[in-house]
Amino acid sequence: MSIKFQLQPQKSVQVAAMFLRLHKQPMHHLKLMKMLYMADRRSLEQIDITITGDRYVSMEFGPVLSNVYNLIKGEYSDAADQILWSTYISSRKNHKINLLKDPGNSKLCEFEEDLIRDVYEDYKDYDRFDLAEETHNLFPEWQKPPEGIGSIPIRIETTLQAIGRTDEDIREIEETVNRYIYLDRVLHAH
Repeated sequence: MSIKFQLQPQKSVQVAAMFLRLHKQPMHHLKLMKMLYMADRRSLEQIDITITGDRYVSMEFGPVLSNVYNLIKGEYSDAADQILWSTYISSRKNHKINLLKDPGNSKLCEFEEDLIRDVYEDYKDYDRFDLAEETHNLFPEWQKPPEGIGSIPIRIETTLQAIGRTDEDIREIEETVNRYIYLDRVLHAH
């Protein structure tokens, strides 16, 4: 078994932008990364699919959306996606990022918007380090990387097991995801 969602760059920008709009001021990138992970994980827990489609890694300060983290750092491998991100989200200044302009919410459904608002309301008053510590305590899929290792992958299956999905549930989710990816390729083939 190996579930791999497809990164949704436009949705990722819109999710980050929604958190930044709710915050109404620049946000420390660590706090944003924790909220993004929490939103993705809640979506996975509630409807068996993530919002962003990103892959996860464990880092010293908790779980992280790997590709979005690279976008925040300005080190993402796809230039078009990096330009998309940089059009709406500022680069880090003193570890804080800001909304440059509003990308809208056309890629987000009402469920996702409600979930993002709920995560923000639940954790808006945490500072970045308390929020990172909270992710260590709440999410058994997180493991502290060994000394000298920046990150270790978190498999979607591991997260699904942590939220109580059975092996059979996970196989069904994998089949559904693979069908979706296949249909997406067929529909967008040129």
